[in-house]
Amino acid sequence: MGRLASSVGGACDSRIQGCVPGEAEPPTPEPLEVEVGGTALLKCGPSHSPGNFSHVDWFSVHKEKPTLIFRVRKGQGQSEPGEYQHRLSLLDRGTTLALAHVTPHDERVFLCQGKRPQSQEHRIQLHVYKAPEEPTIQVNPLGISVNSEEPEEVATCVGRNGYPVPQVIWYKNGRPLKEEKKRVHIQSSQIVESSGLYTLQSVLKAQLVKEDKDAQFYCELNYRLPSGNHMKESREVVVPVFYPAEKVWLEVEPVGVLKEGDRVEIRCLADGNPPPHFTISKQADALAVSPDVSDVRVSPAAPESREGGSLALTCEAESNRALEFQWLREKTGQVLEKGPVLRLHNLQRDAGGGYRCVASVPSVPGLNRTQLVRVAIFGSPWMTSKERKMWVKENTVLNLSCEASGHPRPSISWSVDGTAHEQDQDPQSVLSVLNVLVTPELLETGAECVASNFLGRNTTTIFLELDSNRTTGLSTSTVSPYTRANSTSTEKKLPEPESKGVAIVAVTVCVLVLAVLGAVLYFFYKKGKLPCGRSGKQEMERNTSI
Repeated sequence: MGRLASSVGGACDSRIQGCVPGEAEPPTPEPLEVEVGGTALLKCGPSHSPGNFSHVDWFSVHKEKPTLIFRVRKGQGQSEPGEYQHRLSLLDRGTTLALAHVTPHDERVFLCQGKRPQSQEHRIQLHVYKAPEEPTIQVNPLGISVNSEEPEEVATCVGRNGYPVPQVIWYKNGRPLKEEKKRVHIQSSQIVESSGLYTLQSVLKAQLVKEDKDAQFYCELNYRLPSGNHMKESREVVVPVFYPAEKVWLEVEPVGVLKEGDRVEIRCLADGNPPPHFTISKQADALAVSPDVSDVRVSPAAPESREGGSLALTCEAESNRALEFQWLREKTGQVLEKGPVLRLHNLQRDAGGGYRCVASVPSVPGLNRTQLVRVAIFGSPWMTSKERKMWVKENTVLNLSCEASGHPRPSISWSVDGTAHEQDQDPQSVLSVLNVLVTPELLETGAECVASNFLGRNTTTIFLELDSNRTTGLSTSTVSPYTRANSTSTEKKLPEPESKGVAIVAVTVCVLVLAVLGAVLYFFYKKGKLPCGRSGKQEMERNTSI
């Protein structure tokens, strides 16, 4: 036991028999390689060494701490309780200890110590290996633009359940890639599974050029087994590469002299990716090609007017054939006018928004172009919601929202402190969301949202109602029907008893109305004013004859 103490702890323990302080470190352990799931044959010394193995102790050494795992007494073996209790067996007349079902956690030093006829020990370093699964590769589905200034993600390679961690190598068109500043970056990481095996993930980032549009990328995992070095490759992938078009050209078939009635195929091509969209039109007996750029013009381009004012919108387009014009309201699709000029009179706030001019060639079905113009009506801010009621819990975080529109676009401020965020709903509308903490002061005063521009201001006051019956900590709001208000909008808290009283009054009124209506109908029936079925018809005839 003296050598054991000095080899694993570097100090002598007086409790161990035969401990010799200052004894030299033992020789390097004998290496033993085995695959996961296999059986490790731990031999107590070289096969040619003499010795009596009828009295041997086996230890596992983990983090320099020895643990007794097996005893041999008079040639009979006995496992010690613990992690190895059911995986150890004795072979070869006690000279070999078999460890079955090897796992990555077994990669450590095993030590045998014989006591008779003299104290001796032998150390074995167990090395464990496991081939990873076939690597999987996932390409970046969004693609990479050649205009990117930094390396973009090309693909991700994953190798699962290997031991130890395999080495990954990336290839492009069969050639290995290496780290290159601002050009190629390989980022690898690994996680340890509960089994002790490793899963490796490697991300390839690169700055690509137009010539890489058909490049083949794949990854390779290099790993070692007791039988030697091995490798596994993933499938090859192609990443979409986007680049602008540098030239546009036409192809016409057939080539040569054409006669009237011949069928001609005209193809418009470009070298960009993705391919741009094209339109082909005939102008002055020539073909002109342009990628989706509208030829319709509207003036004025940014029309504005005050309430009650008028506007005239003019639409223009060029064609070698007769054109027709139509004006449509964008949000409804309603046709407002036929002709190049749209006149709008007595403009109100709701007249603001999009108007679309459609220019078409009647002689060529389906040939049309459109142009959208937005009309802005000057006005003080409108508040989107007229009333709002919010049920909240005290000491919770609440989001208060306020939406306003107007021209010029209004700005929004709040009467209480908090973190506000604004976002544009459209060119004349803005939504503000205020993040606040529900405090007694806020419950008492509520919050006022103020929207203003140089034409005026408008406010909405939001009162908060404390709700102690709700189970959730999140505040919820009760909003009145969606209406626009051009005046100050103030919400009032309505006590529950009053709301119940209003409901009772409404039911009573409905009953009285039905009673009066029944009395009126009965009166007309008695007077013969209300014909009803066959008897009513006879009564009317009798009155006519008289």
